[in-house]
Amino acid sequence: GKLLVVPMVGSHWLSMKEAVEKLSERGHEVVVLMPEVSWHMETTQAYTVLTYPVTQTLEELDNSF
Repeated sequence: GKLLVVPMVGSHWLSMKEAVEKLSERGHEVVVLMPEVSWHMETTQAYTVLTYPVTQTLEELDNSF
């Protein structure tokens, strides 16, 4: 089937990534929606990535934590 994934930035994505990749390997069409600026969220050929604009820079994101 088709799956839309909208993960939160950070550890939430790190724990989901493997499951998303396995679903893709099993033939599911996976689209991951992620912000243009994020931590640890990279693209791969296992799924399609769509990005959306955010107002923060990576430096601002780092400083807020």
